[in-house]
Amino acid sequence: MADPSDTLRALREALRFSPENIPLRQHLADTLLSQGQPEAAEQEYCQALALAPEDSTLKLGLARAFYQQGKDSQALVIVENLVQQSDSPAQAYLLHARLLLRAEDTEAAVHQFRQALEQDPSLQDADLADRLGVRTDNLSEELSDVFAQAQSEVTTADPTLERPTISFQEVGGMESVKEEIRLKIIHPLNYPQLYQAYGKTIGGGILMYGPPGCGKTHLARATAGEIRAKFIAVGINDILDMWLGNSEKNLHERFDQARRNRPCVLFFDEVDALAANRSDLRYSASRQIINQFLAELDGVQSSNEGVLILAATNAPWHLDAAFRRPGRFDRILFVPPPDAQARASILRLLCRGKPVEEIDYAYLSKKTEHFSGADLKAVLDLAVEKKLQEAMKAGVPKPLTTRDLVTAASTLKPSTREWFATARNYALHANQGGIYDDILKYLKL
Repeated sequence: MADPSDTLRALREALRFSPENIPLRQHLADTLLSQGQPEAAEQEYCQALALAPEDSTLKLGLARAFYQQGKDSQALVIVENLVQQSDSPAQAYLLHARLLLRAEDTEAAVHQFRQALEQDPSLQDADLADRLGVRTDNLSEELSDVFAQAQSEVTTADPTLERPTISFQEVGGMESVKEEIRLKIIHPLNYPQLYQAYGKTIGGGILMYGPPGCGKTHLARATAGEIRAKFIAVGINDILDMWLGNSEKNLHERFDQARRNRPCVLFFDEVDALAANRSDLRYSASRQIINQFLAELDGVQSSNEGVLILAATNAPWHLDAAFRRPGRFDRILFVPPPDAQARASILRLLCRGKPVEEIDYAYLSKKTEHFSGADLKAVLDLAVEKKLQEAMKAGVPKPLTTRDLVTAASTLKPSTREWFATARNYALHANQGGIYDDILKYLKL
């Protein structure tokens, strides 16, 4: 069996190379707590919370560290906040019961104990139940039906509905695009009375276009996280059906689902596959899908108030012009490859939580000109693979260096060049409405 002191020493050594690795720091704090060192655990939980202030698991760990030290008032402040949240962990209710029992509020302690067991029957504690005067045999029978019902609800939950936890902080660069999204989507929700005074509704559509791998999908998910809204991602496979009329029905159901869960971000990836130019289509079935899509955007049968519609495409020139009419996708945003500052920001985000030395992100950004966000991730993946090979030979993990990343970048070519070769032709020769002016500006033509 490993010496506990050796385990702690190894964890601290790993954190020296990766001080922002939250799971690693949490593991160290949990280990310290389990070994009866709540004061040291408290320090580690606090450092981890400085990096992830909304992490409920870390908050609960800190509350447990306070509880073990007898700092009941500090523990209660944290736990009372946790149990008010809809997704509060069962362990928080159990700790709350222990704290209330210490404060001699037995009735409230019993209630919280039952709440904990309703969420997780495996948390039964015979000693605590005895001190609270709760009969565990009857309680087990009571909870069996509750637990079965909870399992049934989990099974029948809609897997297409997400609650993203990322925000704009996890999106490197794209400040102008973020600002447009704030103006169109976020500010109306934060300042509804101000927007209503000017007759502006909450909702609408934004179409993002640009080369692949530049973060359009990631940005859409972060938008939902920024406003704590539900998120529905729609792909072509979710809509198209071989039977006549089913595709339109599937499309209507996605919009209807978003309306029932507002505020909700409804995101269509590769939207040109569902909204292609009707003049290019041979089959009437495809035209019917587009007509249904336009009717849903207009809110013909139901209002889209509170439904935030985002769409992304790599080929906006294939999109039917009717989708660009005001009231539909009336804000069209060009998402270019990240600039130098954004590349440095993306690389910094990608390296977060990994063992690294002092990395010159500004120098790396110069060496990755024209790289997309996906290209930068490929750079990091390649560098990590090389480092893993070295670690397996040496038997000791080594941190990533600037040189490792520069070497990896030198073996890759930016994937955006091919897209711009095509986009340039459309921007020069099919730009009657000025829709591709941003491409010309980016290419300095």
